[in-house]
Amino acid sequence: MSTPYWQKWNKAYKTELLGNIMPFWMKHGFDRKNGGVYTCLDRDGTLMDSTKSVWFQGRFGWMAAYVYNNVKKDESFLAASKSCCEFLEKHCFDKDGRAFFEVSAEGKGLRKRRYVFSECFAAMAYAEYSLASGDRAWAKKAVELFKRIRKFTSNPAKWMKSKYESCVEAQGHSLTMILINVANVLKQVSDDKVLDEQITESIEKLVKYFIHPEFKALLETVGPNGEFIDTIAGRTINPGHCIETSWFLLDVAVERNDEALKEIALKILDWSWNWGWDKKYGGIISFKDCRNFPPQCYEQDMKFWWPQCETIIAAAYAYKLTGNKKYEKMHKLAGEWAWNHLKDRKYPEWYGYLHRDGTVAQPAKGNIFKGPFHIPRMLAKTWLLTKGM
Repeated sequence: MSTPYWQKWNKAYKTELLGNIMPFWMKHGFDRKNGGVYTCLDRDGTLMDSTKSVWFQGRFGWMAAYVYNNVKKDESFLAASKSCCEFLEKHCFDKDGRAFFEVSAEGKGLRKRRYVFSECFAAMAYAEYSLASGDRAWAKKAVELFKRIRKFTSNPAKWMKSKYESCVEAQGHSLTMILINVANVLKQVSDDKVLDEQITESIEKLVKYFIHPEFKALLETVGPNGEFIDTIAGRTINPGHCIETSWFLLDVAVERNDEALKEIALKILDWSWNWGWDKKYGGIISFKDCRNFPPQCYEQDMKFWWPQCETIIAAAYAYKLTGNKKYEKMHKLAGEWAWNHLKDRKYPEWYGYLHRDGTVAQPAKGNIFKGPFHIPRMLAKTWLLTKGM
């Protein structure tokens, strides 16, 4: 399947990752004084806010080690990963074992949220750094934290403040899907049975509860037994999340040699592409309503950076596994659109927030939610996928 098309992109991904994205964050984000990483950076890298996203202490800790493990053995990446991991351990967990959501530059806790995503990204960072450094202590910390996450999610009433009142019975797709990826990362450094148990449990939930063939969609929120909830929240489709889930499932399908799971992942990708791709302006939009009512979210038709990244990964993955030209076309559409609209031609790094027509909504390169993760992950992951294609 090696073609000039894929060879061109393979070279472009590595060049962009090592020549643009990673240098930007290493220069402007990596906090060599306090440890960890800043993410609230203006278009040119100027620090706008020293508040640190705990998500990104884990995300960049994982990302820097992942690039070290898979793309380039640069000791500065290893040092950045170690710094993020140590900052997490020293500053980012409260006395109850839960992680903060935001901390100060020095690591003082500022804010906590009900979600366990901070904990999830920390566990990923510990595992990837353990793999990169050979320090087994971090692998042990990763599994211990993963088990703590399982404890929190098994009793959300005690550990995680609910978004709704107790009369509302529902479950969300986000946690189910992220735990697949976290467990898969940890499997690189641990054979603890809880990891495969979690992956199997999450996949069963996705298939049984969240996939709704009547809408040809994977829904974000369903009832406790997968019931369709005919409200704005219950009808929400998040194409980017769904496409991300599809390639998480492809990772597991390859690892387990599971043809049936591969077909489920491809079905989710096909459905989500049909819901998300903007036929008028290009790009993946943020939200749709499965009954085609107007979505409630104000950003419903904006083009964020991360759904474009997930689509590029998933399309390349699907093509690699099937050779089906429709996925090459999907990659071409999504990849060229992202490259032409998100990439800043004047300063390093990519934009994150675009209007529906692809014009820039705001030019900052980072904030509490956007930082060194989705774009470098897409570049590194897709470079690996397209090697030899």
